[in-house]
Amino acid sequence: MAKTITTRLPDEYISGINKIADIEKLDTSGVIRKLLARAMEEWRKDYAIEKYKKEEFSFSEAAKFAGISVWDFPSLLKQRKVPINMNEEELEFDLKTIKWKSIK
Repeated sequence: MAKTITTRLPDEYISGINKIADIEKLDTSGVIRKLLARAMEEWRKDYAIEKYKKEEFSFSEAAKFAGISVWDFPSLLKQRKVPINMNEEELEFDLKTIKWKSIK
């Protein structure tokens, strides 16, 4: 069930939300939900990459937390200019997973 949250926003945010609402033909609540969903998605990617760079998340953990597939995660890393750092154990696990999926 959805819950109501109240917050104070600067005038420039309100005018921006109203402008988007006019363009998108949405009410202000719809615009805020849409923008918040996009911001949360980006935050998850940013957080996952930071944890991955610090080696606190493995490759697959980072992809999962970011909400994208392990196949798409390298593209995200490339966009953000982050090198792939996989140890031998992770690589072997991923190769076994790939082999198992190709047999299925």
